[in-house]
Amino acid sequence: MPGGRLTYQDRRHIAAGLTEGLTYTEIAKRLQRPISTITREVTRNGGTDSYQADRAHQATEGRARRRKQAPATAPAPPAATGAPGRDPQAVHALEERFTAVMIATGLPRMIARVLTCLYTTDSGSLTAAELVQRLQVSPASISKAIGELERHELIRRERDPRRRRDRYVIDPDVWYRAWLVSARQNAAMADLARDGAEILDSTTPAGARLQDMSQFFEHVSQNLVQAAEQWRQDFMSRRPTDR
Repeated sequence: MPGGRLTYQDRRHIAAGLTEGLTYTEIAKRLQRPISTITREVTRNGGTDSYQADRAHQATEGRARRRKQAPATAPAPPAATGAPGRDPQAVHALEERFTAVMIATGLPRMIARVLTCLYTTDSGSLTAAELVQRLQVSPASISKAIGELERHELIRRERDPRRRRDRYVIDPDVWYRAWLVSARQNAAMADLARDGAEILDSTTPAGARLQDMSQFFEHVSQNLVQAAEQWRQDFMSRRPTDR
């Protein structure tokens, strides 16, 4: 892998790759760069939907100039997260990578940042005020992100009686419940397509197309539920000894 900083031409290739819909891995392979380099570059400069080569290059040059003008003292590392002994820089890089991957799955940036913050906090729970402080964003941004995460059942709300405020919690089986939500959505698509096939007549091209769609989503929904239930059984059987 070549070393050194990304060039303007590299950034143009990154922007072109994002426009083509390439993944970070594909872009990294095309440029022969580590995927972490591409992830940090895109995340730092607007994310997948807003990345622009010119703007990213100007921002990087601006940061470099400010570093040269700053006093010759080592910058303070990010604050340590959780247990002592963790490398703050490694934790910060993990958080950036976690956020970038969540964005790549389709989550809006703020929702991905909130989810990352909750996941990488040892307690697995934070109040809205704590999220505002950690992420340095407005309360309205946190409120909107929390609402979406609750709607998708990725977090739950519980009352903190000592502080008289809500805490937002990541449960150990959060992905099990989210998986079931996805299965229910696929089942709803199967029902819709089956009804459409009956209305349009499954012997017609449009009806046959909806019939195929119904069978696909029904198959996927059933397999999602079976896989989730198998994981749930394994998880519950080992939880008393592992946790």
